[in-house]
Amino acid sequence: MTVVELQKRIYLSSPHMSGSEMDFVAQAFESNWIAPLGPNVDAFEQEFCEATGSPHAAALSSGTAALHLALLLAGVSTGDEVLVSTFTFAASVKPIRYLGGIPTFIDSEPYSWNMDPALLAQALEDRARRGKLPKAVVVVHLYGQSADLDPILEACARWDVPVIEDAAEALGATYQGRTPGTFGMMGIYSFNGNKIITASAGGMLVSPDEALITRARKLATQARDPAPHYQHSEVGYNYRLSNVLAGIGRGQLQVLEDRVQARRANFEFYRDALGSLPGVEFMPEADYGRHTRWLTTLTLDADAFGANREDVRVALERENIESRPLWKPMHLQPVFKGFRSIGGEVATDLFRRGLCLPSGSNLAEEELEQVVSVFRSCAA
Repeated sequence: MTVVELQKRIYLSSPHMSGSEMDFVAQAFESNWIAPLGPNVDAFEQEFCEATGSPHAAALSSGTAALHLALLLAGVSTGDEVLVSTFTFAASVKPIRYLGGIPTFIDSEPYSWNMDPALLAQALEDRARRGKLPKAVVVVHLYGQSADLDPILEACARWDVPVIEDAAEALGATYQGRTPGTFGMMGIYSFNGNKIITASAGGMLVSPDEALITRARKLATQARDPAPHYQHSEVGYNYRLSNVLAGIGRGQLQVLEDRVQARRANFEFYRDALGSLPGVEFMPEADYGRHTRWLTTLTLDADAFGANREDVRVALERENIESRPLWKPMHLQPVFKGFRSIGGEVATDLFRRGLCLPSGSNLAEEELEQVVSVFRSCAA
């Protein structure tokens, strides 16, 4: 074996269990609730509401499923335009296409890397003049930081366009003291294995409107009608969360604040070690709220640093260290070729120069030091 093969891999963002998850999983086994729904699901929804301040929540099989239902409940159907952040993961956009909707991509602003409120306002005004408003706006909160919601919500309220928040990456963040994902008509979260807390899989749909969550629960359970036999009057989905996985989620939710603090500590370590290098700029933290630093992200000026983002990524990979480029914008994705983009230069530049460093809350200091050593070795 080579030295790299013998060396333990340092992952970008691996699951971090607390130990208490097993207590809730054991309850599921002891009660034989090894199925979707059950006591852990009910408790997870309630505890999630308490943690985020949302009045109502439905635990689902994934964040993508939650976004699909949110768009459906907002009335998106074939031919409807939906304005959405371009700088994001593809799962923020694909549910629009599930419903036959037409995504239009909105560029980022450099202050938070999230949707540019000014570009969104201009897009809405343009569509209002033409008498064809979008069906919804999907704003994504990136890498643990909230978008600037006040101007976004104000622009959408002016034209009565519903806002759906994709907060899959931002659980534990704040905006003006509140949890992003709880401001719009609906918000979604993800508990995928790489998120700040994980249930192995799963997602949550939240809303201040109880009727929407009640409707989401029905649609997520194959839209079964209230009858003693199996009767269905509409198309539904198999989107409810397993009682076993909800138990894992309950245990993880108890340590959310610890996980946020650990990831913020990772960021501070990297910033202290790398921030003075020429050409290195970390993702800013907007002054309107707390950034969880779910992932520590930065951009490189290749001329000043002496190497580009890909040089650094490959050097890290040679040492069995996982890092990744920033999200490739949706307006550059082959699957969305032909759809309109408003702006795009900011997101394109971030992708071209940006890198995500290992950021797990379970990283040891010697692992962080190893990342820093390899990174610094790339500098001219």
